[in-house]
This record gives sequence, structure tokens and C-alpha cells, in this order.
Amino acid sequence: MSLKEFRYDGSWAVRIRDLPTGAGRAKADKQMLIEQTAENMQEAAVLQEKLYAQGREGLVIAIQARDAAGKDSLIKKVFGQLNPAALEVHSFKSPSKEELSHDYLWRINRALPPRGKIGVFNRSHYEDVLVTRVHGMEKSYAMPERVTEDKDFYRKRYAQLVSWERYLYENGYRVVKVFLNVSKEEQKKRFLDRMQLPEKHWKLSLGDLPERALWDEYDDAYEDAINYTATPESPWYILPADNKWYTRYLMSELLLKVLRDMAPEYPPISAEEAEQLPAAIEQLNAE
Repeated sequence: MSLKEFRYDGSWAVRIRDLPTGAGRAKADKQMLIEQTAENMQEAAVLQEKLYAQGREGLVIAIQARDAAGKDSLIKKVFGQLNPAALEVHSFKSPSKEELSHDYLWRINRALPPRGKIGVFNRSHYEDVLVTRVHGMEKSYAMPERVTEDKDFYRKRYAQLVSWERYLYENGYRVVKVFLNVSKEEQKKRFLDRMQLPEKHWKLSLGDLPERALWDEYDDAYEDAINYTATPESPWYILPADNKWYTRYLMSELLLKVLRDMAPEYPPISAEEAEQLPAAIEQLNAE
């Protein structure tokens, strides 16, 4: 299977309802892909170290998904294998009062990693064209009516997001967006596990059930968000999420591909330091 199957750069329209949620024929290669995931992460860790040392380019991976699609476990199992000193993970919950008093990208800008690091967003700037749209929350914002009553409110936000991601790309960052595509049946199974297994009660939120009732509305919101904001510089990847081992494999492939494309290298020492190096080595050896 090729990662290209899951990549969307705006060349054609996406219809989420028609996309796979499970591993399909890849199930026959499960053990091999689990081993490949481990190998991918070993190489990714080396490239991350070079990226950190070079400090010239940053990487932002924004992960969006429905409830129980596996965002937390994906971040733990995949990105947990990287150097934490060069990794920043941010989870975006409902905005606070302070955050709501600013533009919606304010809190996202504050979470951007410095160049040289990888930033992982557990939910992201796309919450403001997903949850807000499904629940019609735009009219509740403390903003002038010329904004909240605009019939093109979300079209303009899509354009803002594209412009913002292009701005980041032109300033040394890459933005990759990931949607974990879980099926309604698998989400039901995971919800029941959370309700029935004591060790999973801590994950339980009964407030997730009303969101499940809005499944079709979220399908529409995700499709529009992806179709209006996918670009060659900042593509979307729609990864099947019913089989967590497969999602982790695909995420490791994606991370490795992006790091290879960035092609970081350890920075050379300056000419002055290179000139002084033999003497420094000689001094230490003489101790």
C-alpha cells in the first residue's frame, strides 16, 4: 500500500463517506507492518535529531478526529518514540475566556514550536471550522455582526487557514494535517469499552454521545474543511482509524516521508572552530 492513497492536496474533491476506515487487505501483513513501524521510527528519530541540531525548519502535524478515533494513543505510541526535547505536543480543548477574547488563531500561534522542533496538535486550528460550524456557534462569538452574520463566514475562514499555512510555509514551517477516519461501528465499540471496562472509565465522557448523533453533519464539515484547505504545501492525510496498529504504521510512514523531504543535516562547525579543533583535541589527550 502507498501513502499516496491517503494524501489529498486539493487536486480533487474528497468524500469521506466513501473512504476506508479499516486496514482491509493489509491485515494479512499485520506483523510485518508492526515491525516496519518500529524501523520507521528509528530512522525518524535520527532525522529528528538532525532537524533539531540544524534548527532551520519546523514541522507542525495537526491531528483531527471524531471522539474515540485514537488521537491520544497514536501520539503516545508513535511520537512518544521521539526525543522529547525536540517535540512539543499541544491539546486544544474548548477555548478559555481569554482565548475567546482574541482571534481564533491566537492560541494556535502561541503553541507553534520553534524551528528545529516538531509540534503535534491534538485537535487544532480546524476546530473553529468543525465544532463551531456543526453547532452554529459563530453567532455566539463576541464579534461585530458584520462578521457573525456574514453568509460566507466559513468560506472566509477556510481562506484564512490556507493563507496562514502558506505564511508558515514561507517562514520555514511545514504543516501537515491528519484526519483519523474511524467508522461509526468502531466508535460504538470503543464507547462501550469505556462504559463497561473500569480501567477505561477515565476516558469516558457521556457528552460525546450527543456529538455521535451529529455524525452526518460532521461528515459534511470535515469534507468541506479538507476540500477547501488541502494544498500541495499543506496537504491532508485521511488515515483509516479502525485498526490502531495500521493507523500507527501509516503515521510512521507519513512522519518519515516528511522528514526525508525536509532532508535535515547536522550543521558543520565554523571555520574558526575547525581551525582550533586539532589543538583542543591535543589538549584533552595530554591530560
